[in-house]
Amino acid sequence: MKNKNKLIDAIVAGIEEKKGQNITVLDLRDIGDTITQYLVICEGNTPIQVNAISDSIWDIVHERTGEKPVSTDGKRNCLWVAMDYVDVAVHVFVPEARTFYDIDNLWEDAKRIS
Repeated sequence: MKNKNKLIDAIVAGIEEKKGQNITVLDLRDIGDTITQYLVICEGNTPIQVNAISDSIWDIVHERTGEKPVSTDGKRNCLWVAMDYVDVAVHVFVPEARTFYDIDNLWEDAKRIS
């Protein structure tokens, strides 16, 4: 768990660096059949800010942990960028997309860390 805390802390620092808002960290370890152990969800006000947040996450996580995401999706329009760090998935939304997809509530059984 120690390495995961370091990774999550770096992700949150990347979000905060670019003034990301409404940060939620969900612990999914006690929920069966999930593809990741943690979800970090946040939002930026515009696609430009969402792009800047995802770039900041990439930079700070790599600087602090040496890790890179296995995949990143959504950079074309930056309404919802998903970054996969295997055991930690990151979702950066514009507010309207976050409301529409409502992934925070899909995992209502998850323990909220934030």
